[in-house]
Amino acid sequence: MISAIALDLGTTSVKAGLLDHKGALGHIVAKPAPRITVSDGHYESDALAYAAAAEQVLSECITQAGDCKALGLCSQRSSFLVWERASGQPLTPLISWQDNRGAASCDALRAHENLIRDLTGLPLTPYYFAPKLRVMLLENPVWQARLERGELLAGTLDTFLIWRWSSGRHFFMTDASMAARTLLMDIRQRQWSPRLCELFGIPPSILPEIKPSAGLDFKLGNGLILQASVGDQSAALVASVSEERAEALVNLGTGCFVVRYLPDEKSTLDGYLRTLVYLDSAQHTHLAIEGTLNSTAAALAPYPVGECRVEDFFTGDIFCLAEPSGLGAPYFRNDIGLRFSRPVEHLTQRQIAALLLEGVIFRVARILEDFHREAAIERVYLSGGLSELACLQQGIARCVPFDVYRLAQAESSLQGAALLAAGMAPAFHREAEKISSAQKAQALPEKYQRWKEWFDALLDC
Repeated sequence: MISAIALDLGTTSVKAGLLDHKGALGHIVAKPAPRITVSDGHYESDALAYAAAAEQVLSECITQAGDCKALGLCSQRSSFLVWERASGQPLTPLISWQDNRGAASCDALRAHENLIRDLTGLPLTPYYFAPKLRVMLLENPVWQARLERGELLAGTLDTFLIWRWSSGRHFFMTDASMAARTLLMDIRQRQWSPRLCELFGIPPSILPEIKPSAGLDFKLGNGLILQASVGDQSAALVASVSEERAEALVNLGTGCFVVRYLPDEKSTLDGYLRTLVYLDSAQHTHLAIEGTLNSTAAALAPYPVGECRVEDFFTGDIFCLAEPSGLGAPYFRNDIGLRFSRPVEHLTQRQIAALLLEGVIFRVARILEDFHREAAIERVYLSGGLSELACLQQGIARCVPFDVYRLAQAESSLQGAALLAAGMAPAFHREAEKISSAQKAQALPEKYQRWKEWFDALLDC
């Protein structure tokens, strides 16, 4: 018996799947997302082609769903467009979260960065919706008047598709987890911040209504009932770790994020992101703390990381950072990116690959160490494509003082969206394999201690 249908609106692919009453995900259908064109820092794709791809995978899943109508949606965060209310036709392309056109907004508002971070829990960067929309409204002043009159609508990808699929096209909404990634929402008040909207020049009246992430009960035009809508990383966290246990998630993908729920919704750790994971149907906010590594996959891509073994680590005292686009949370240092402590021209490609992997392992371990110091961690779960590398698994397990597991579920975002839609507990039906830590092998942990000294000195420069 099927409990929920799930749809994942990813950057590179669109996927749908079915969740059974035991919490197992199956019948997964995938289709490539429309190609993103890149020009001058602009990342754009065809919004209607994206909608067609989503409708196709969803339609194929519905045929296998029987009487189930509950839909859980998860979406890439911060990708957005502007469209006409009357016709439903996009006025802009789908503008990716990767798009850099909001850089000018960030430069203009740098003096307000501390206020923005305090209200949103996020850094001031071009990734988010508000900096990009600000630039577009300045370049097209007539749009703001049309938005205020309701002739145009602006929203993230989830908002556009829910509006498009709703009967009569009247559900102009987003959930709290997506709203929290716009730089316009006060995460404490769970509403659009008048102060932030004023800073970015975006009238609150043009923004979608903020709804809970679960218990929506919205009937769509295709006969499905939207029960849950949430950001993709939030959905992955829901699928992967339990809020009731001392657990953390390390997602090793294009970038890397290390996240754990906040036990009492507070943290004394400076610099880390405060993430609104989801707002449940009882209006309870679930918050997490997050550390990030930027563009790690790009740093590793030229090198034979798949050939590396844990035995390749810790030869010599060359230290590394593997974030070519700058250090992520909690440091946010654009002046420190991909770096080696000494020249590496004499090393083989495999040796350089091992050093880069060490850099990832040590940064992850440092974040987990901070989290553990504030509130004890008992288990860490690894997910994402790079978590398939045995040397990364074993390296992290050797450098942290708690158990490390690799999640077996391949589609954690789909799983999390489906669990929320079905009303099942987070991390329900979680399957994971424990990673052997080989605690007697001390060379890598010892190098980690030396790496911390080098890293701290680098931060002080």
